[in-house]
Amino acid sequence: MVRRSRLFAPAAMAGALLLASLWQWPAQAQTGGCRQALVLGLDVSGSVDASEYAIQRRGLANALRHREVRAALLQLPDLPVALMVFEWSGAGQHADITGWHLMKSDAAIDSVAAMLEDIDTRPTPAPTAIGSAILYAVDAFSEVSACLHRTLDLSGDGKSNDGPLITDAHAAAERAGVTINGLVIGGDTATARDDRAAQIGELVAYYQHSVILGPGAFVEAALGFEDFERAMKRKLLRELDGFVFGAAPQPKERP
Repeated sequence: MVRRSRLFAPAAMAGALLLASLWQWPAQAQTGGCRQALVLGLDVSGSVDASEYAIQRRGLANALRHREVRAALLQLPDLPVALMVFEWSGAGQHADITGWHLMKSDAAIDSVAAMLEDIDTRPTPAPTAIGSAILYAVDAFSEVSACLHRTLDLSGDGKSNDGPLITDAHAAAERAGVTINGLVIGGDTATARDDRAAQIGELVAYYQHSVILGPGAFVEAALGFEDFERAMKRKLLRELDGFVFGAAPQPKERP
């Protein structure tokens, strides 16, 4: 699958490469791996308007900067988290926002957050292809084979209506050892507020039944896009907490 790339002017190329070498993946040879590869997929399908799109990106940036999330990311600097963020909508319509980065310092976290806040364009409105988004993420995980755990954090405000079957994408994710968690986003419009609880409940049930995958997989809910930052912070803390004490393999007992 094709990822979006950024072009650099020749005069800036050397400086950009030097900066990237300090904190950007791949750095497997230098670090010896990572405890968790975490991919965050943001829904930018046709049901998401420009304001909601910006709220998602800024909300994720602020969640990453939050004191507790920052501490969770940095608590094992010798066995760091590798992070990547992408956008998804219809089948084959994905955009890599950040590329892979090792969360080894405050500067690394702040750099990724700044990328998320650099909002210039958004994909053309399209259907919702959850299976396609999962397959895109599975392909991305192949670049971080040194990581002990692989987690896809998929945000969305609707059901899949395009692209490959989610069951087929699940099969590929299982082969790659990928856990899939979900963050569902409830309606934010005035007409949606009266039945928001029912709407969110239905979407949570759908994600629980059809989207999430793997031991310990879970669904978080945002009560509209304005609640996205709070929900993302809580979700990140739960995801990161599960791979701290269990990150290093434990010695086996002798028979």
